[in-house]
Amino acid sequence: MTPLKTFLVEDSPVIRENLIATLEEMAPVSVIGSAGDEAQAREWLATHREQCDLVIIDIFLRKGSGLGVLQWLGEQPQRCKRVVLSNFATPDIRRRCLGLGADGVFDKSGEIDALIDYCRQLAEDGVMP
Repeated sequence: MTPLKTFLVEDSPVIRENLIATLEEMAPVSVIGSAGDEAQAREWLATHREQCDLVIIDIFLRKGSGLGVLQWLGEQPQRCKRVVLSNFATPDIRRRCLGLGADGVFDKSGEIDALIDYCRQLAEDGVMP
């Protein structure tokens, strides 16, 4: 199974490092880049988007928002899978994210296993953009 080339948008360095370690150990994921805010994410994705299979996005960032990243990705010709991982995965936020093109929304506090299962299934199915 080929690992999913994954880009992570997360503003907390501690959460980012722990999430990278968890995903790379538990799922077929290779994190090829990360950003801590919306502008950094857009800049990286503008030049590397075609190399990316999956983008994992936090909603609340120190600068900008994950919603802005989702909206921007939806306007781009090259489509990669994109999921939201947030502590605020309320029903309203889930609807909003899905409306902006998210392929899934996961809660950081209780759905990490579901995110890992999603990544495994995506890699097994070979469902790459």
